[in-house]
Amino acid sequence: MNNQMSDLILPPGIKFPKQIQPAEKPKENATDEEKATQLPEPSGYKLLCILPDVSENYDGSALVKPTDFMRREEQTTTVLFVVKVGPDAYKDTAKFPSGPWCKVGDFVMVRTYTGTRFKMYGKEMRLINDDQIEGVVQDPRGISHV
Repeated sequence: MNNQMSDLILPPGIKFPKQIQPAEKPKENATDEEKATQLPEPSGYKLLCILPDVSENYDGSALVKPTDFMRREEQTTTVLFVVKVGPDAYKDTAKFPSGPWCKVGDFVMVRTYTGTRFKMYGKEMRLINDDQIEGVVQDPRGISHV
């Protein structure tokens, strides 16, 4: 059996998967539960967060922001929405004596450029460490990077 694919030699019994085609959106007939299972499970002490939508217009105006400006706002955001919490997050009682700093469903403040950035179906997400939370906010509107 040939385990070689494009100069990549794999261990015996391991086959390289067929090329995975990117998807722009979930399958049309997928239920909300099926869509949710496609989200990555954070490992260890990581949190899976999603970025709130960036406004297409400048505050109080009909002026549309340039695409590169909106992308920069996304990249430098300081507010994230917690979607999933890894199995070991906030388990260290010495580090977190008062308990978890946030929970699923919280808007949290983090440092600019925090976490492992990736997109799924056009929406930017981040995997961040549990100790990278700097605060919890009730309403993220109006908060932006300086």
